[in-house]
Parts: sequence; structure tokens; C-alpha cells
Amino acid sequence: MAQPLKLAFMGSPDFAVPALKALIAAGHEVTAVYAQPPKPAGRGKKKQPCPVHATALALGLDVRCPTRLRHNDEELAYFRKLNLDAAVVAAYGLILPQDFLDAPKRGCLNIHGSLLPRWRGAAPIQAAIAAGDVETGITIMQMEAGLDTGPTLRREGTPIGPHDTSADLHDRLAGIGARLIVRELAEPSAPIAQNDKFANYAPKLSREDARLNFLLPAVELERRIRAYFPWPGALGLLGDMVIKILAAEVVPDEGIPGTLLQGGFTIACGEGALRVTRLQRAGKVAMSAEDFLRGYKLPEGVRFY
Repeated sequence: MAQPLKLAFMGSPDFAVPALKALIAAGHEVTAVYAQPPKPAGRGKKKQPCPVHATALALGLDVRCPTRLRHNDEELAYFRKLNLDAAVVAAYGLILPQDFLDAPKRGCLNIHGSLLPRWRGAAPIQAAIAAGDVETGITIMQMEAGLDTGPTLRREGTPIGPHDTSADLHDRLAGIGARLIVRELAEPSAPIAQNDKFANYAPKLSREDARLNFLLPAVELERRIRAYFPWPGALGLLGDMVIKILAAEVVPDEGIPGTLLQGGFTIACGEGALRVTRLQRAGKVAMSAEDFLRGYKLPEGVRFY
């Protein structure tokens, strides 16, 4: 087994959990875990720890949840006192100032869900599917002050299948990231500078991104439906009814964009049409389009917005 290292782990969502567990399993000493502060959740709006926080507590690890790192001298002093060999960062949610990046002996290593420099930013998994990429992957990167601009250390690709959703890729990439970071810590790679010419930015998604614009080609909308599953979802409005489209396929029909075409649940788009196969009404369970149409007889030509 490789020499155990003294590490800090900085991450928040489910994506980061496999990496934390893998580092522990590999025998490394995780002296501190940094995660986003607990946030209100559920019907009672009681504050709940994020997945990494909850996992760290279950493993008996110390957890710190600062609201900011910039101009936080107290936290910086604590971080320096840890005398770390390295810090591992995976979807943490806070920007690390240069003083934090410089504190560990080997710096801070980021597990990024894209084959950098293809997609930098907060939503690389969704961006890859929405753009029609045939491959994505994980990059282990040496962090620097820029947003995902640091030199790459190790990469591994995985194909994007025609039916893959963000949920599918999320789980696959999380596993790859966990495996790669353990390898990188055991066998350090030579850094390779990124070529900024090939970089694209994947901004953080919001609920507003869920609204489908049926003026767009059906091919593009079908990719967005897969990219935005499970969040923020892909929504269409039918009168005052909000419908989340969970799955659809592209068909060669044509019509006025947004209108329901004859035969099943098929919506005309700017180019081609979408045949919806699975959907969910607000506050209701998910169902097939066939089951929905048994309860709602939608007339041909009704308009989605």
C-alpha cells in the first residue's frame, strides 16, 4: 500500500461521497472535512447536513462548515495548522483563495466531472449531455486561482450513451473520480497545462433553466431532457398545468412548435417533434404518457408553452 497521507477533504454533494470513502479505505488520514453548512430541507424546513457532512459524521471525522473562506483569517490559520500533505476537493461549493491553495505540501487536487478543458464550471455533466458530446469523463486537476484552469494530472473518459441522463453519468463519474484520486495520490502524475482555446463554460443551473422552448429543434430538447434529469427537470406548460417531461424520443413529425400532434403525446418543435414517453405532473407521481392520456384527453392542436 502507498504511504498514507495527511489530507483534508472538501466537498458537499453526493458526487463527492465515493471519493471520501475511497480515501479512508486507502488508509489516508483525513484530518478534517469541509462541507457546505446545513440547510433547511423537508416539510419542517429543519436544517439538514449535506451528503458529505453526513457521511463524515458517520465515519467519525471532524467537519467544518465555514460560510466563506475569503478574508477568513481564523479558518486559514486552522487550515495551515493541519500541516496537510494535500487537500482533495470535489464539488465543494466555495472558492479557495490562494492562501488555502498554497497551504498543503502538494497543494489542492480537484476531482472535476469533465475531460478538461472541455467543460469548466459548475454543471459540466449536464453541459456535456446538452451539447451532444459522445464522451465525458473525470479530470484530476491541480487547483489554481482560476476557475478550473489548473494543470491536469490524470484523466479517464467514459462514453455518453443515447439514453444516458445526468443521473446516470453522475453515478458513473463519481465512481471514476474516487478511483482516480486514490491512484493520483499514490502515483503522482506530471502536470499538463490546459489549452484555453478548447475551454467552454458550464454555468450553475437554476429552476429557470427547466422551461423548454419548443421553438428549438427536437434533437436539442431531447438532450436537455436527459441533461436536466433529475434537476432542474424539463418543464412544459399546458394551460395552468405544469408537466415535467422525464423521457422523450425524437420523431420526424412536423407542426406549429409547441402544438400537440395527432397520435399519442407528440409535441411539434422548431425542427422535428418530441414523442413524450414518461412525465410527471406537479405534486403527482411519475407515469407513462399512455397512462396520462387515459385520464386526460388532450385535443389535437393544444399548445404547450
